[in-house]
Amino acid sequence: MVGTGTLINVAAIIAGGLIGLVGKRLMNDRLQDTLMKSTGLCTMFIGISGALEKMMAISDGPLSSGGSLMIIASFAIGALIGEGLNIEQRIESFGEWLKRRSGNADDNSFVNAFVTASFTVCIGAMAIVGSIQDGMSGDPSTLMMKAILDFLIIMVMSASMGKGCIFSAIPVGIFQGSITILASALAPLMTAGTLDSISMIGSMLIFCVGVNLIWEHKLKVANMLPAILIAAIWGAVV
Repeated sequence: MVGTGTLINVAAIIAGGLIGLVGKRLMNDRLQDTLMKSTGLCTMFIGISGALEKMMAISDGPLSSGGSLMIIASFAIGALIGEGLNIEQRIESFGEWLKRRSGNADDNSFVNAFVTASFTVCIGAMAIVGSIQDGMSGDPSTLMMKAILDFLIIMVMSASMGKGCIFSAIPVGIFQGSITILASALAPLMTAGTLDSISMIGSMLIFCVGVNLIWEHKLKVANMLPAILIAAIWGAVV
């Protein structure tokens, strides 16, 4: 059935979050802080490895790199668009609304947990490719693999940051569900170059999420999100 992959992904995030909350109750503040820093370190290296995989290539023997101009253009233009739209503030406002509506008004870490977890599980080529596969052929295999990864990620993040991480299931459902519905229109645009560009910029944004986990919100990742769109356009045209 079309959409099965996203439903499984959403269920995996909720399940991982609930298990993580049980673990959180067994840890003191010091252990939770250490776990969060460890999660940030792992997230940074996931981002680094994903970016380097697309940037570095072996060409006739020596190792070469590429994509520097695309990276600079994507982040420069994307950041200008993001700052102009103030995406970060809009997402945080949605997080505040969720916090009140879910009965977690007293949870000071809710919004940060929701925003950080949402970026971690939404950004990346796997979500886009998997959703298109699900929408075009009803093949949920890629999203099922992503669901396993998200289960583990959200379980650890919930144990260190709290219940806000569970609500990252909402943007995942909306984002991947929308791509699944629009799969027929999007599939011709997802060339190899486009996907490589999206993957590279997405991995760099994941690295930024890791930085925020360790150094407490130093980077406005949401305001950099339009960089993915610029990268997609660059990959399709160039």
